[in-house]
Amino acid sequence: MLTGIELFGFVLPLWAFFLIAIIAIIIIWKLIKFAIKILLIIVVFFVILIGLDYVGVFGFIQNLISGIISFL
Repeated sequence: MLTGIELFGFVLPLWAFFLIAIIAIIIIWKLIKFAIKILLIIVVFFVILIGLDYVGVFGFIQNLISGIISFL
């Protein structure tokens, strides 16, 4: 009868093995969710930058700054 898993010279009970596996799966899932949230934030940030560039906000700011510098 299988009472556990032999690991590095000692026997790990099956319930402890399954508990460790479930905890590892939960931690990995939380890391994946965090990575997806960060990826979505980065994508939204770049979409906003692309939209502002398309509208011409950066060109306007550049012209405004060069106009102020030319007065000095």
